[in-house]
Amino acid sequence: MTVAAKLEPIFKSLTVDRGLGETFDFYANQMGTWWPLRTHSVGQEKAVTVTMEAGVEGRIFETQKDGTEVLWGKILIWDAPNRVVHTWHVGRDVEEGTEVEITFTDIGEGKTRVDLTHRNWENLGEIGPALHDQYDGGWDHVFGECFGGGVAKGS
Repeated sequence: MTVAAKLEPIFKSLTVDRGLGETFDFYANQMGTWWPLRTHSVGQEKAVTVTMEAGVEGRIFETQKDGTEVLWGKILIWDAPNRVVHTWHVGRDVEEGTEVEITFTDIGEGKTRVDLTHRNWENLGEIGPALHDQYDGGWDHVFGECFGGGVAKGS
């Protein structure tokens, strides 16, 4: 694999009208309720849920109708309710994993700022730039619309 030039991390930020603990819980412990599995999973129509296991070394995985589990990543840092850092290699080898960091900041008045940073694109070699561009738009939908919209509704 040819090493790609270092690509800038993808950064997304949103503010939600929910407290810090509720927002963290919705992101980490209720991922299966807001993640758009039909369009953003390995199994698509076969996928039934995605789970993030709490704590360092916890898995992020998709479960399919037949019980098959597909590993998407592993938790590197678990600092509830402030921060989660995990690897990200949906449908790829672990060695091609990127890294996602989500931080949660209480900004007062029952509001939380949530920042997503997706980095280490060079781990993907030559396909890194193309996937970087796809994820940049993909996170707008998944993080901004699905997570942000879901937590705003109190789902």
